[in-house]
Amino acid sequence: MPEACKLVVPEARKLVVPEARKLVVPEGRGPGACPRAGRVLPPGSRGAERCGVRPGGCRVRPGGCRVILPVADKRYPATQPDPAGPDSAAADRAREAIGKARAGDPRALARLISLVENAAPELRAVARALAPLAGQARVVGLTGAPGVGKSTLTAALVAAYRARGQRVAVLAVDPTSPFSGGALLGDRVRMQEHATDPDVFIRSMATRGHLGGLAEAAPQALRVLDAAGFAVLLVETVGVGQAEVEVASLADTTLVAVAPGMGDAVQAAKAGILEVGDVFVVNKADKPGAQETVRDLRGMIALARRGAADWKPPIVTTVAVKGEGVGDLVAKVDAHWSWLDSSGQGEARRLARARQEITAIALAELRRRVGGLPGDSPLEDLASQVAAGKLDPFTAADELVAADPAAGIPAPGP
Repeated sequence: MPEACKLVVPEARKLVVPEARKLVVPEGRGPGACPRAGRVLPPGSRGAERCGVRPGGCRVRPGGCRVILPVADKRYPATQPDPAGPDSAAADRAREAIGKARAGDPRALARLISLVENAAPELRAVARALAPLAGQARVVGLTGAPGVGKSTLTAALVAAYRARGQRVAVLAVDPTSPFSGGALLGDRVRMQEHATDPDVFIRSMATRGHLGGLAEAAPQALRVLDAAGFAVLLVETVGVGQAEVEVASLADTTLVAVAPGMGDAVQAAKAGILEVGDVFVVNKADKPGAQETVRDLRGMIALARRGAADWKPPIVTTVAVKGEGVGDLVAKVDAHWSWLDSSGQGEARRLARARQEITAIALAELRRRVGGLPGDSPLEDLASQVAAGKLDPFTAADELVAADPAAGIPAPGP
């Protein structure tokens, strides 16, 4: 590997960091290489620290040097080994940060969510400390196609709940570009009227390539906000299509926002996102075609088979930018919460949410273990046999999952 040279940075922007944290990037191209030959990241720079968390997506602005890590170095949320047990220094720091967040320190709360989002080694200690504190907040998911007014509707709901004296947190998810790896995180722009309210916390989060309309770290981020004492958690998804329905498994109440002129009765009857709505919101109802949209949604709802005790999704018309119809929307959400409590569906949804969260973490751990196999692992032999037609992929997968960790699959952390 050639002699590493320092990246040229203006004197005022030089970073002073411990030498032990120096990241050396080899010359050339490909995994582990810097596209700009002979250049390295500044020792211990913020980009260097994030490289283990965001493989292929880290960029250091001065000089534009970019690092691409091998696939085996990828990190998946909540799958990193716990550095120590519940009595460790990391656990003490986690409890201290959670205490500050519950006391209303927005910086401590933001750091906890960043820790969750980046899957830091302290994540398990934080999750352990959060467990007995979460479970009190109501989670409302807002989803819909791009341009239907989700962010404006979210801001209107924040104002309505604040008028009641409730603390509100917003988790706004924006898509990550598959080309640049960046995200605009612009949903908060439409919520500036609440930026100075100490009882409102707004956090933007990028999908980082995760499908389904949410970020992979969203469940744990909501757990942090719940433990911080917020009464209502609003989750705004990215602009979705027909199949991004993950928010329904995360929220107590799912609002599906639509706008006039975005489809006919056939479009409304198609399977997908319209099936997950607990309340339908026809926003921008002052535009032509609003009543036709309401009619099409009623026809779609009538197609479903429901018992007498089942919840029938209501339809609310709003003009969120003017605040019109928001009071009616909040009343419908309250009615749904009451139904969840009286029918037992609220507890059933919480159990399903916990079940899915455990399954996702377990699958991510298995993915990490398989993805981190060395070159001489059983995976290579199995791949050769499948490619040669000597073994079918299902049998090969069974053998790989059943393989002993000592034979090449790293064991999970404690």
